[in-house]
Amino acid sequence: MLDIHHSILVVIDIQGNLAQLMHKKDHFFRQAEIMVKGAEIFDLPTLWLEQLPDKLGATIPQIAHPLNQQGLTPIAKESFSAVQNISFVEQLQLKQRKSIIIIGIEAHICVYQTVIDLITEGYQVTVVSDAISSRTEENKQIAINKMQRAGAQISTTEMVLFELQRVANGDRFKALLNLIK
Repeated sequence: MLDIHHSILVVIDIQGNLAQLMHKKDHFFRQAEIMVKGAEIFDLPTLWLEQLPDKLGATIPQIAHPLNQQGLTPIAKESFSAVQNISFVEQLQLKQRKSIIIIGIEAHICVYQTVIDLITEGYQVTVVSDAISSRTEENKQIAINKMQRAGAQISTTEMVLFELQRVANGDRFKALLNLIK
């Protein structure tokens, strides 16, 4: 089960015009935003990636704004897998967290390759199925199936957040309820 002391959120490539082409984009954007803000409620470390930002554009505002407010800046990458990026790997190792929560796009390319590489490196990976997307539902679903067969846990935004919360009381619980309304 996920816990706040061993988990980290990784936000992959929710940027530019490509993000606007995602299947059911409005629902995906909302769930990704909830995950980013939820990670902040739990003080989870977050790593934020952008694929070729000079070509694909910046992260969409509803994701970039809360990340910027946390003092974060994106890690630019060229490889599909974040694990092939030295800066990402160094920052991940500095955080000393073995449980990785993944959101982003595209499910069948950058998300998939990052997840497979993280599993290969010995990390426990949870893919937030309603906070990932692809241009087609078929590509997303096949990616989810392959990631699950490779050992990733598949979850949802609310499931992840309530798993991290564990109890129905306290200030974090109240903040979480306000966030998901």
